[in-house]
Amino acid sequence: MIILGIDPALSVTGYGLIEDKNSKLSLIKTGVIITSLKHNYGFRLKEIYTQVLEIIAAFSPQVMVVEKLYIHFRHPTTAYILGQVKGVIALISAQSNLPLYEYASTRIKKSILGVGQASKEQIQRMVIDLLGIKQMPRYNDITDALAVAVAHSYISRSEQILSKRKVNF
Repeated sequence: MIILGIDPALSVTGYGLIEDKNSKLSLIKTGVIITSLKHNYGFRLKEIYTQVLEIIAAFSPQVMVVEKLYIHFRHPTTAYILGQVKGVIALISAQSNLPLYEYASTRIKKSILGVGQASKEQIQRMVIDLLGIKQMPRYNDITDALAVAVAHSYISRSEQILSKRKVNF
């Protein structure tokens, strides 16, 4: 299964594609979509939309995964902007017939390290080690996107195992 993890943001959207084949993870591609502050808001959303569609066309993932938004009451504008970028991602998912999964950051951390309160640096290091990446990516958005993809792989595997173990009484 090819998994597309996305770390959505208006300025820098990170993405990471991994393959989960026979419970072995391998890195396919990573990158960022950078939009210019010189362009208006709608154009920037369109740029994200267009580039994510190109990634899907090039790599044919089976699922897309994003982190659930955590909204802090002191930053309502950030939440509003991220919500719109995530709306673009959800639209792409629906148009492309790709299931879209969302996980809370604590669930992502727990699935990767076993600790829901792990630091961002611990998660980054584990993702890099798991995928055999030689050096830290320039953008944290890439490791964040890879983390949600890796977490989805682990979570979906564990759910499959649990569903096979269920016994009807």
